[in-house]
Amino acid sequence: MKRKVVSPAEAAALVQDGDTLTTSGFVGIGVPDGLLEAIEARFLETGHPRDLSLVFAAGQGDGKDRGLNRLGHEGLLSSVVGGHWGLIPKVAALAIQGKIKGWNLPQGCISQLFRDAAAGKPGMLTHVGLDTFVDPRNGGGAVNDISTEPQVELMEIRGEEMLFYPAPRLTVALLRGTTADEAGNITMEREALLIDNLAQAMAVKNAGGVVIVQVERIARAHTLPARDVHIPGILVDAVVVAAPEHHMQTYATAFSQGFTNRIRSPEGEIPPMPLDARKIIARRCAFELPVNGVVNLGIGMPEGVAAVAAEEGLLEHVTLTAEPGVIGGQPASGLDFGAAINTDAVIPQNNQFDFYDGGGLDMACLGLAQADGLGNVNVSRFGPRLAGAGGFINISQNARRLVFAGTFTAKGLAIEVADGQLSITSEGMARKLLHAVEQVTFSGPRAARLGQPVLYVTERCVFELTPKGLALVEIAPGVDLDRDILAHMDSAPIIDELRVMDARIFRPEEMDLRTDLLHLDLPDRIAVDAEAGRLYLNFEKMRVRTAAEVVRVGDLVAAACAPLAQPVDVVVNYDGFSIDETLENDWARMVADLDARFYNTVSRYSGSAFMRMKLREVFPDARPHIFETSEQARGFLDEKR
Repeated sequence: MKRKVVSPAEAAALVQDGDTLTTSGFVGIGVPDGLLEAIEARFLETGHPRDLSLVFAAGQGDGKDRGLNRLGHEGLLSSVVGGHWGLIPKVAALAIQGKIKGWNLPQGCISQLFRDAAAGKPGMLTHVGLDTFVDPRNGGGAVNDISTEPQVELMEIRGEEMLFYPAPRLTVALLRGTTADEAGNITMEREALLIDNLAQAMAVKNAGGVVIVQVERIARAHTLPARDVHIPGILVDAVVVAAPEHHMQTYATAFSQGFTNRIRSPEGEIPPMPLDARKIIARRCAFELPVNGVVNLGIGMPEGVAAVAAEEGLLEHVTLTAEPGVIGGQPASGLDFGAAINTDAVIPQNNQFDFYDGGGLDMACLGLAQADGLGNVNVSRFGPRLAGAGGFINISQNARRLVFAGTFTAKGLAIEVADGQLSITSEGMARKLLHAVEQVTFSGPRAARLGQPVLYVTERCVFELTPKGLALVEIAPGVDLDRDILAHMDSAPIIDELRVMDARIFRPEEMDLRTDLLHLDLPDRIAVDAEAGRLYLNFEKMRVRTAAEVVRVGDLVAAACAPLAQPVDVVVNYDGFSIDETLENDWARMVADLDARFYNTVSRYSGSAFMRMKLREVFPDARPHIFETSEQARGFLDEKR
C-alpha cells in the first residue's frame, strides 16, 4: 500500500510551478489552512511553487491573513477564477493592481463546473449570469484589463440566449476532512459542511493531478465505516495531519457539536439580536417569509432573518437554507456563516446550487450594497474594492421571490428607536441609492421583464420593483420623507401609495409574527350578526400569498354562513390587505362562489386609494360598493334596507 500520510512540507513539495490549484472551503469552514500555510512557507523560502492558477468557488478567508490570503504573494499566483473575493483582500489586491489575471464568476457555476470537469464534460450551459457583469457583453467577469481570455461565452440554444462556462483543467486539489485511514479514505464527521470535496477530488484525479487532504487524525486502513467516507482513498494521493490551530471548525468556533448536527442544540443557542438597524431590517424581511416554503439567506445583513425567525417561533414553519449545502435549522452568522444548528440535511454545495438554479427557492433574502432607479443591485465591485458576487447571481436570478436587505446609507449611520419611532441621529456618509450602480450583479430590468417579485428593505423604508423602476412603498414611523429619504437618493423613486411600516418592527418585544404568517387569528376575523343578518370580514393587514390560504378563507367564511337561513349583507375591511397578483383571480372566484351561495349585498372599504382601485379591478361589478371608511360601507347597507 502506498504510504499516503506525509508532512505539510512534503505535501507542499508536490505542488509544481504552473499548476492549476483548487481548494475547498466556505469562509472558514473546511479550509485546509495547514496545507496553504505550508505552500506559503515554501514559496517565501524558495520562490516555488510559482505562477499557479487558482480556481475556487466560495470565499475562503477571514478578511485578513488566513485561508487563501496565504497565497496572496506576487509571483506565487498568475491567475485566479473565483466566486467571492471579499474575504481574501491580499489576493484581490494583486488582481486590482493588475499583477495577476482575475475573473469573478458565479459561485454556483464554479461549484457545478467541478462536477462537470470530473465527468470530462466541456463545460456547462446556463442562463445564470445573463444581463450581469458576467455576461460577455458586459465584461465577462474580468477583474482587470489584462484578463482577456474568455471564461464565459454567449450562445443561442433553441432560440434562447444562454451562457457557456468552459470546464477548467485542474491539476492539484487541497481539501479537508476529519479522519483519514492509512489508505486515504476520508470522513468528515467533525466538519460543518461537505462543500465540493468529492467533485474536486474526482476532477483533479481524472485530469492526472494530485489530491492532498488535510485531516485531524489517522485511523488504521479500512476501519472507517464505508457510508461515512466522503472522499474514497482511490482519489487521494497524500494526507496531512494538521495542527489544531489550522483545523478550526470555523474561523469563529474551534469546535461545536451543534455544527456537526450530531446533536440537537437547545433553544436560545444563538441569542436574540439587539434592536438596532440590523434587526429592524431583518424583522421587516421576516414578514416576507413564506410559510412551508424554502428560503435562502445570504451573507451579511440577511443573516439576521434567521435569528428573528427563531425568536418569533417560525423555524418549524419555514425551511431556511444556505448555499454551501445547509437545509433546515438555524443558519449561523459572522465567521460562523455557512454552518447551522438543528439542520434537516447537509448536502454538497453543487447539489444545492442545482436545486437553486432549477427554481427550488420560494424566497431569497440577499444583501443590498448599491441600487439604482432601474432596480439594479451591486454587491460585487466598489471602485478599487473587489467583493465578488459569490452565490448572489445564481440565487437572485432563480428565486421565486426576492428581498434585498441593507441600510439606506453606509459609513457612519446611527439610529435611535423609541416608542415605536425611528430617528436618524447620524446619517451615513456613503449613498447607496444611486443614479447607476458601479457594477450590475442583479439586473432589475431583467427581473421586471420576467415578472419576478422584488423588494428592497432598509431600516427606514421599503422599495418595490415595478416595470417602470424602483417604487417607494413603505416608510418607517418617525421618518421624514423629504429629509431622511429623498434627500439621500440620486434619483427620485416612483411614489404612488406610501404605507407606514408595521409599528411592531420598532418595539423591543416580540412581534407575534407567527400569528400573522400562519393566519392563526383568521377565525377571529370573521363575525356574524345573525339577528341583523350581517357578516363582518376583517381582512385588515392580512397577506395572502398562496392558493391554500385563499381556499382556507373561503372554507372558514362558508362554515360561518352555512347555518344561516337567509343570505347576509357583508361588510369587508380591506385596510392594509395584500395579495399576490397571481392569486387575484383565485380570490375573485372564491368570493364569487360565496356571493352566489350566501351573500345578499356586499360593501367593501379601504383607506388606501390604491387598494380601492385594485378592488374595482378584481370586482368590476361592485364599483358603487367600494368605500373609503367603515362608516360609509355600513351606511350604504343601512340605506339598502
